[in-house]
Amino acid sequence: MTAIKHALQRDIFTPNDERLLSIVNVCKAGKKKRNCFLCATVTTERPVQVKVIKVKKSDKGDFYKRQIAWELRDLTVVDAKDAIKESSEFDLHFEKVYKWVASSIAEKNIFISCIWKLNQRYIRKKIDFINVSSQLLEELPKVTEESVPSGENQNVAGADEEAVDEYQELNAREEQDIEIMMEGCEYAISNAEAFADKLSRELQVLDGANIQSIMASEKQVNILMKLLDEALKEVDQIELKLSSYEDMLRSVKEQMDQISESNHLIHLSNTNNLKLLSEIEFLVNHMDLAKGHIKALQEGDLSSSRGIESCTNAADALLQCMNVALQPGHELLHAVNQQQQRFGDLRELFARRLASHLNNVFVQQFIELEKGLSNRSYYVSVSGHDQSSTLAQHSAELTLPNHHPFHRDLLRYAKLMEWLKNTDYGKYEGLTKNYMDYLSRLYDREIKDFFEVAKIKMTGATKEGKKFATLPRKESAVKQETESLHGSSGKLTGSTSSLNKLSVQSSGSRRSQSSSLLDMGNMSASDLDVADRTKFDKIFEQVLSELEPLCLAEQDFISKFFKLQQHLSIPGTPVSDTEETDGGTLTRPHNIGGLQSAYSENHMIRQMMIKIFRCVEPELNNLIALGDKIDSFNSLYMLVKMSHHVWTAQNVDPTSFLSTTLGNVLVTVKRNFDKCISNQIKQMEDVKISKKSKVGILPFVAEFEEFAALAESIFRNAERRGDLDKAYLKLIRAVFANVEKVANESQKTPRDVVMMENFHHIFATLSRLKISCLEAEKKEAKQQYTDYLQSYVIYSLGQPLEKLNHFFEGVEARVAQGVREEEVSYQLAFSKQELRKVIKEYPGKEVKKGLDNLYRKVDKHLCEEENLLQVVWHSMQDEFIRQYKHFEGLIARCYPGSGITMEFTIQDILDYFSSIAQSH
Repeated sequence: MTAIKHALQRDIFTPNDERLLSIVNVCKAGKKKRNCFLCATVTTERPVQVKVIKVKKSDKGDFYKRQIAWELRDLTVVDAKDAIKESSEFDLHFEKVYKWVASSIAEKNIFISCIWKLNQRYIRKKIDFINVSSQLLEELPKVTEESVPSGENQNVAGADEEAVDEYQELNAREEQDIEIMMEGCEYAISNAEAFADKLSRELQVLDGANIQSIMASEKQVNILMKLLDEALKEVDQIELKLSSYEDMLRSVKEQMDQISESNHLIHLSNTNNLKLLSEIEFLVNHMDLAKGHIKALQEGDLSSSRGIESCTNAADALLQCMNVALQPGHELLHAVNQQQQRFGDLRELFARRLASHLNNVFVQQFIELEKGLSNRSYYVSVSGHDQSSTLAQHSAELTLPNHHPFHRDLLRYAKLMEWLKNTDYGKYEGLTKNYMDYLSRLYDREIKDFFEVAKIKMTGATKEGKKFATLPRKESAVKQETESLHGSSGKLTGSTSSLNKLSVQSSGSRRSQSSSLLDMGNMSASDLDVADRTKFDKIFEQVLSELEPLCLAEQDFISKFFKLQQHLSIPGTPVSDTEETDGGTLTRPHNIGGLQSAYSENHMIRQMMIKIFRCVEPELNNLIALGDKIDSFNSLYMLVKMSHHVWTAQNVDPTSFLSTTLGNVLVTVKRNFDKCISNQIKQMEDVKISKKSKVGILPFVAEFEEFAALAESIFRNAERRGDLDKAYLKLIRAVFANVEKVANESQKTPRDVVMMENFHHIFATLSRLKISCLEAEKKEAKQQYTDYLQSYVIYSLGQPLEKLNHFFEGVEARVAQGVREEEVSYQLAFSKQELRKVIKEYPGKEVKKGLDNLYRKVDKHLCEEENLLQVVWHSMQDEFIRQYKHFEGLIARCYPGSGITMEFTIQDILDYFSSIAQSH
């Protein structure tokens, strides 16, 4: 490397008045290794220019040449890649980024250090050195004598020293003085040596004058020294006085320190006394319970409004005293411990009194509600004389009892319940369980009686004069009659007459309870009175409308009375995760790592509502099963009503008990609806047609019309319209498939007639109802009807002029074989004489007779329900006229000028068809 530096300095940089300070052997990163050198140089002339020059060998390799030169002031960033881990890569950021890989790490470090020093010395704009070790930025690279040519050691060394010295420019005043001096000497510029000698002589003269001036001022200097000695003496005297003063002040300082320490002790004592007074006042003010509050907690009347208010205020005051935030050390005071113990005893006493009183209130209210429920019950003597009211009279009132007075009385204790929850959760939980136990039994009776009345009203079982014996609750006549509804016989038994005409009869006007929506037996859906379905819809809606406010009112009361608006925060001892209750499990907060976890309001309320209204969902399911058993049409009503109530409940609170319960029941209703649709499809597939009678409009086609009409009236603006649309698609596809199946199996009625009539009926139904999801099926039904009408017309009409048809078929065959139309008459078999013979066989009278027989045949095939006879007859007329015109055309083309015509005209044909239609 030394030889390379010497060669570069000699051949490249010395001729350009530049000095080489540092060099590094590099190649471009990521490319094929073609080595070159990066050189840091400075010019020998001022102002100094600093450059980074790229030098590489020539292609022949016998000399070096400059390739690129960059000014150091254009360099912005030097990136050494890694300041900790040594790497030979580095980047130089000029107008673009140049990435290099040095041949050695040492050369790279020396080069970067040299660049940093040159930047510090010559460039005002500082370069960013990133990922560079701080040690490299503190040392200058050593320039050894080996790095320069031997013949120029002195010059380079001198130049280095010169580079190290800072160049100082003359200021303005110095420049002005030099200019004045040079103007005074004419040869200052032409003869610099003479000018320098003159300046030297003048300098010597000035130095001599200065020395003489100094010698002349010796007397003044002596006087000055004497004054200084006197001043020093005065200073010594002042210092002695200051020392005496300092001794005096030192004694005063000791006395002041003692006074200050005494004052500090007095202040500290006063401060402590104030703090002690403050603590005593804090404890007295916050841990002292008024005598009136103590008396209220011990003896307060919990049955009157004034007593409840005083007890509530006393309980709040006690809670504040118990929850006061004591400072560290307060618990060590004996008086504080005594007061806390007293508060604990008062809390326990009042909690027992409150829990006992509220339990008594629950029991009393439950007894009163039981009495009211008993007064509403049905007591009928065995002899037939009413003791209270008959079943028929009460069944007119499908209502649930109102618990608002009970809730109103209990809400007076809401604040006390909140206090009990915060102070003694065990008693609070006990009251919660007791309330659920009492209310669940009460609601079981009320709701079951309510649903029994609803079931009786649905079945229409109540008859005037019908009597029931007084029986225990579980064996009452109402219960027996309702349970008989779910039996295998499907009948309601009674002493005088059946509760409802629900059994299957061949001539009855009502449908069996077990019959499906589209019964293929003796009954049809239209046989059931619309009034009965409307009655069921009203009863079901009334049931839901009564249950909804009852559940919402109870949920609102539970939230307010048991103070469940916020997450539970339960002080006290840890409890188990769950506690078994009668008929359910009440989840309780549990301790995790010493911290009490809490359940949200909705979760706790939902658990209580599930326990209290445990019979609601089973009773609703039973009612739904009964309605579906009475008539499968009821599943449509129930789906719409239940969906609406679920949607309403979810808008209020999607996680509430009411929303969840109704949602579960809605699943059952939807399942019944789907089952109903599946049964109808299965019954369509199982339909059998009589072999001896006309088919006509198939039963399931007519019943689909009834189903669609009723469904459209029920589902108008309903939330579950999508379910009905899916059912429509399933049913209509089944109808289409089974119409074709029956048509294929029909023996009495032609297949085309079965398809034409039924698809015409389907098309008319869909056009009238305008069901948007069945638009494609409506078009398909119309197309099927049109196609099969045309097929039947062509098949039934056939060839009414049979011989004439055969004759012209032969004519068309000859023409097809290549015989010219005007030459056909020269064929022996198709001569004019032969044509006249055939035409004579079909006079108008015979044609009319044939058409009359055709009309009777068509009349036998078609059913009266669809009234398509005239449509078919008109289509046959058009087809007959088309054939007639075809024959006339062939006569005109193949027998021109022969004067041969048919023995009847188109007008005759129109008259034949019209008179036949009118005669029948």
